[in-house]
Amino acid sequence: MEQELKEEAEKLGILITFSHETMPLGTAGPLALAHELLNADCDPFFVLNSDIICDFPFKEMVAFHKSHRSEGTLVVTKVEEPSKYGVVVYDSNGRIEQFVEKPTEFVSNKINAGMYMFSPSILDRIELKPTSIEMEVFPNMAQDNQLFAMELHGFWMDVGQPKDFLTGMCLYLSSLRQKSPNLLHQSEGIVGNVLVDSSAKIGQNCRIGPNVSVGPEVVIEDGVCIKRCTILRGAKIRSHSWLESCIIGWNCTVGKWVRMENVTVLGEDVIVKDELYVNGGKVLPHKSIGSSVPDPQVIM
Repeated sequence: MEQELKEEAEKLGILITFSHETMPLGTAGPLALAHELLNADCDPFFVLNSDIICDFPFKEMVAFHKSHRSEGTLVVTKVEEPSKYGVVVYDSNGRIEQFVEKPTEFVSNKINAGMYMFSPSILDRIELKPTSIEMEVFPNMAQDNQLFAMELHGFWMDVGQPKDFLTGMCLYLSSLRQKSPNLLHQSEGIVGNVLVDSSAKIGQNCRIGPNVSVGPEVVIEDGVCIKRCTILRGAKIRSHSWLESCIIGWNCTVGKWVRMENVTVLGEDVIVKDELYVNGGKVLPHKSIGSSVPDPQVIM
């Protein structure tokens, strides 16, 4: 990940500085660890959960944060079944009044979307120890009238689990179709929303899509069918294989005439030999699969 981010930093002409936990510090402790970095210029800063996907509204967050002039901005998103979540209750100006965990009666249908903007003064609230920002910091900020909610428009998904990752990918591709359709791939055999890196190679008589993301240096041989999948850098899908609802890790090889489905996930450098069926397998890195996996299971 560090190498990937360094490459992105070079492309964008920016500096990325890493603050590394040597022990788990929860969701707030890492801010105390990075106190000097975050407090260097007294400007507000973003904090983002790494397992969400949406149209990140950075400019809107900055404008909203400046408008209320308080310590924190918390982005919220609407859900259909609030009883499954902890919900955020706030007034007409966005000032957060309270947090209610899995309410049994309706009090709000807005939940924490995992995106924040903070003024550096929040760092005075956090000690360098394992701390939950949601449970130990936010309630005190709300009590002090220092935390405001900004409503998110558009799609949002927690992508921390493989099945949710694939759903999030589909939502992202749909968003690209609406906002930047020129980024989606168009050629013979492409169906629906498909994102293909320019360095990837796709063979003849393939059917790719809908809802497929193909990463750099991927090789897809002739006659392959792929639907609702993410194929990561350097993977090779050999001829006449059929993949649906799969995540194929870096530098994997999927053999000829293989069928994989039902949220099958291959870790890095996994080899699936020819003519196998994999149903919902979760395969750890650097493994070779020589027999079919008819039922969902973790392969260590």
